[in-house]
Amino acid sequence: MGGTLIRALRREDRPAWQTLWNAYLDFYRQDLPAGVSDDLFERLLSPNGHEALVAVREESLVGLVHYLFHDSTWSTGSTCYLEDLFVSETGRGSGAGRALIEAVYAAADARAGTDGAVYWHTHHHNEAARKLYDRVGVLSDFVRYERS
Repeated sequence: MGGTLIRALRREDRPAWQTLWNAYLDFYRQDLPAGVSDDLFERLLSPNGHEALVAVREESLVGLVHYLFHDSTWSTGSTCYLEDLFVSETGRGSGAGRALIEAVYAAADARAGTDGAVYWHTHHHNEAARKLYDRVGVLSDFVRYERS
């Protein structure tokens, strides 16, 4: 039995990526308008904007992470926002989530003009993921607000 491979998202991953993406949206009770997922997938494959990695175990996609770099008012370098992270039921407990986060950390460290900072959000009720996040990150004092 092999380990988890982290690699860039590929066009041929679309069906498996869509399954993971749909499960992620279901977890967060999100119903996106038609075309949003199609547009996202194309943006994830483009050289500008969001970036995507997948976790592969035994030739099957078991996880995904989407992230992007942006300028910061608090630094001269850009910072990395880890926007979406999801690991399937079959991939949980395999180290895939940690490996995806660490791959984003490595991308932030390797990217020229960044300060290496990575941040992300999750729902307070996402207890399973927060157990991992508490081991690989530091809980911020910030509270997120959204436009109503």
